[in-house]
Amino acid sequence: MPVITLEAGKMDQNQKETLIEEFTRIASEILKISPDAFTIYLKENHFDNIGVGGKSLSRIYRDKK
Repeated sequence: MPVITLEAGKMDQNQKETLIEEFTRIASEILKISPDAFTIYLKENHFDNIGVGGKSLSRIYRDKK
């Protein structure tokens, strides 16, 4: 059972569905494995829990306003 995991910031339902469909389709084509064999995990991280350049993403987005 192949597993694909993506960690990212907040995603809407359409983005999640598209990622699941496309990850499955592309990996199935490349690996020549049935799409039914794949498990996809999407892990959403709050922007307070992600840092870039020494700042949380919450702070970066807040400062851009």
